[in-house]
Amino acid sequence: MALRFDANAARRGCTRADELRTRIADEITSGLIPPGTRLDEVQLAERFDVSRTPVREALKQLSTIGLVTRGARRTMTVAEISSPQLDQMFELMGELEATCARLAAVKMTSEDRARIERAHEICRERMRQGDAVGYGEANASFHAIIYAGSHNPYVVEATQQIRIRLAPFRKAQFYTPDRMAKSFEEHDHIVRAILRADQVMAADIVREHIVAARMAYANFFASVQSGGD
Repeated sequence: MALRFDANAARRGCTRADELRTRIADEITSGLIPPGTRLDEVQLAERFDVSRTPVREALKQLSTIGLVTRGARRTMTVAEISSPQLDQMFELMGELEATCARLAAVKMTSEDRARIERAHEICRERMRQGDAVGYGEANASFHAIIYAGSHNPYVVEATQQIRIRLAPFRKAQFYTPDRMAKSFEEHDHIVRAILRADQVMAADIVREHIVAARMAYANFFASVQSGGD
């Protein structure tokens, strides 16, 4: 099956390797490509009707975030990530994002606050359109504004690192029924807490938001594995 390259991808700064990485990551996080599967460059290039170069770069990117492991003779295999490991990563994500929200509640500038309100409205638009991909992108921007609003580069760096690792799993949650609407509602509470400068509430809601994201991904994965029944 040829990879249909998004005409808008270049304007977003995306390359064929980026789109391939996203496609392969989606299939890994949904279980369509099971853990332990060897990823052959030639077969993937033929399947997506691209050269081996973007495939090689996509696999390298997936290796960086831990979805793919590199073996002997440059072989690439889908990583074994257990449910407890994923729980631990989401737990860390929740604590780091809660810290960002707690700091952002008192350190955001007026410009920062305007940005998060705009990002929240974009999420609303994507939700109303039923655009899971667009909502996922808007959601990432929304959270990035909270990270930046902490005005602590060390916290931002640590949070971004685990965010990148979990990005494919967090994206998948929006393919479950009603998750976009629930996520937006959770965002609404986060924004209100931050704008009130309520540090405790902002941190608590963000922590719960990440727990909900983990549960939504688990539901998505279970649905795919059962064939959507």
